[in-house]
Parts: sequence; structure tokens; C-alpha cells
Amino acid sequence: MGHFDEAGLLFVDGRDDDMIVSGGENVYPIEVENLLLDHEDVSDAAVVGVPDKDFGQRLRAFVVITGNVDAESLKAYVKANLARHKVPREVIFLDELPRNATTGKVLKRKLAEYDEE
Repeated sequence: MGHFDEAGLLFVDGRDDDMIVSGGENVYPIEVENLLLDHEDVSDAAVVGVPDKDFGQRLRAFVVITGNVDAESLKAYVKANLARHKVPREVIFLDELPRNATTGKVLKRKLAEYDEE
């Protein structure tokens, strides 16, 4: 997925297969990730789709924070800037996101399988 700007330059926005369907709405987790990364108290973020018995899938956000912010504040921040169906149901705080040792890419599959227990 991508878009062209006014000068004709191509920008890659994400992958089509990263899209989830939540309650009949198409949601691209990268859009929520980018917004969370713009928050002054968030240093790293990843958003994944996880199974949901009522909506098919739902968003779960994983964040690394540098300031004093809680899950409800981050959800309110997303809700104020994006459509309601793009607000993560869960916000999980981690010390760091799991990354591939070679490329540094976030291991989203590992996050999707994350168990808080």
C-alpha cells in the first residue's frame, strides 16, 4: 500500500496483508502505530490484530513509554485523532518491543501471540 505526493514521489504506507477487519471495518494497524509514535510519551509502538469472538479481530497496541501516561490516556489520544473503530481495545506496556536480531524489525507474530500471564 502506498500513495504519491504532489511531486509524484511514492511513499510506502504499509502492506495490504497487514490490514485487519474489525466489526466489518478495514483497519490498518500502521496508521495507529504512527499516531502512537507521535505521542510525546511514547518511544516505540507496534499494533497488531488479535482474534475477537464478537468482532472477528481487534487491535492490541504494545508501547514503550518515556513519560507518565496510562492506557486510557493513549486510547483517548487515538480516539481524538482517528475513527472510533481504530482505537486499540488493549494497550500493553513493555520495556522494549521484540525485534529481529539481524534487521531490527519488530516481531509482530510474537506480539500477536503475546499472553499477559
